[in-house]
Amino acid sequence: MTDFLITLYPWVKSLHIMAVISWMAGLFYLPRLFVYHVEKAQTVAGAQEIFFEMEEKLLRVIMRPAMIVAWICGLLMVFTPGIVSWDWAWPWVKGVAVLGMTWFHHWLMARRKDFLAGSNRLTGRQYRMMNEVPTVLMVIIVLSVVLKF
Repeated sequence: MTDFLITLYPWVKSLHIMAVISWMAGLFYLPRLFVYHVEKAQTVAGAQEIFFEMEEKLLRVIMRPAMIVAWICGLLMVFTPGIVSWDWAWPWVKGVAVLGMTWFHHWLMARRKDFLAGSNRLTGRQYRMMNEVPTVLMVIIVLSVVLKF
């Protein structure tokens, strides 16, 4: 099994990078959609339904599959011999940041449910501020992996 993982490693890593890019694109875009949903949906006839559809498709078609593929490939790389040394801090830091990214994804799903239920309580400004969360986590993840501190 380990020889198989070593042979597949470049493919798994490539797929992981593509999945992370797709997932991050959604994590950056969905809070921005929420900003416009809060600020513009009530002023344009039919806009609310358009926002619902855009948010749902972004989550279901792009973000969720990308997150799942990123997680699967990431775990496959973790289990590939010689790739991760748990004696260093970087895999632990990255792991915590990835858990934070996953929490943020689920937080966004909960906010979408609030919109659907008509119970959203956050403002466009608050969504703009939350839009910085994936940026901070991305910086932590990239620095930990590249610098391997």
